Amino acid sequence: MPGSSELNVTLPASVALHARPAAIFVKTAMRFQSRLQVEAGGKAADAKSILAVLALGARGGTPLRLSAEGDDAAPALEALAACVAGLAE
Repeated sequence: MPGSSELNVTLPASVALHARPAAIFVKTAMRFQSRLQVEAGGKAADAKSILAVLALGARGGTPLRLSAEGDDAAPALEALAACVAGLAE
């Protein structure tokens, strides 16, 4: 049975999910088979879609809810959380 889980993270204060950070985030999500979603400000997006992630308009300090459904859900969430944390570097 595929796993399903959620994780809450916060965008670093100095980072907004605009073109470059969003591309890094989506590239990370694409490495996994699981269905991945990211929510911000009451809007949800497919974490593997650059246009959907950009449409969230998430700014620095915004809480994000990451959710994954599939066989590699846990490692996918870990990788996305690490990716978000690393965007400030």
